[in-house]
Amino acid sequence: MAAVGRLARGPLSRPRWRTGLLLALPAIAIFALLFVAPLFTLVANSFRTQAGAFTFDNYVRFLGDPFYRDVLWNTLKVAALTTVGCLLVGYPFALYMRGRSPRTRNWLSLLLLSPLLISMVIRAYGWLVVLGPNGPVAGVIKWFGLTPPQLLYNDTAVLIGMVHVMLAYMVLPLMGSLDRIDPTLVPAAKGLGAPGWTCFWRITLPLSAPGMLAGAMIVFSLTASSFVTPAILGGPKVKLMPYFVYTQATTTLDWPYAAAIGFVLVVVTTGLLLGYSRLLRRGNGDVVFG
Repeated sequence: MAAVGRLARGPLSRPRWRTGLLLALPAIAIFALLFVAPLFTLVANSFRTQAGAFTFDNYVRFLGDPFYRDVLWNTLKVAALTTVGCLLVGYPFALYMRGRSPRTRNWLSLLLLSPLLISMVIRAYGWLVVLGPNGPVAGVIKWFGLTPPQLLYNDTAVLIGMVHVMLAYMVLPLMGSLDRIDPTLVPAAKGLGAPGWTCFWRITLPLSAPGMLAGAMIVFSLTASSFVTPAILGGPKVKLMPYFVYTQATTTLDWPYAAAIGFVLVVVTTGLLLGYSRLLRRGNGDVVFG
């Protein structure tokens, strides 16, 4: 009987965790090759001099310089403002898509995702034309008899370009959360006398908080590490961390210091995202809202 039991527990009775691990091995290997290994290389290089000796001077140089601390603060500020902008624009858009027919949702989804189908450089240069001194925005302002402000090479231009690029990363998680809300909750609340705004603030908004959290984390992390759009729309006047990583690696050829700047950005961004996620979650893992 014992032999029969062992035969019955053959390959088909393998523990589920082992089967799951085998299925996940290709993804784990790709992740380790394309992310973990370069990250370890980045960390190792950040503790070296250009001659290859071990040192902490790269971090002392960065943390001890108020200029670079201001650059870090400005990077986080632009990422936070982009996240807020995407949320303010994306939440009404996601609400509108929720109640549309499948055909309309497909067209709206195509419109939403269309910026991602175009090169980042082309998108950024398109905004150069739109926000330029002879562009349509300046033309409308001049038509009203006003002097158009400087719309390029400042934080405002970077925010407009980044919201345009990152909007889809906010809307898609929001749509997932909104679609999971029971469609009978709001009609039931209205049937009990709750006005429309109360239903939104007490039902729709709290239940969509997981999508807001996921979208905010994605947009913030991607914006903080963006290079092409801020470099084109912000120019040398808008100083962000990815730009200095690029200049240190390609202009001054100080690879260890570039690695230190990049690793500081990774650590600070990851710490803020973990703190933000923990702040908005209860002990049981549910998202806190209100």
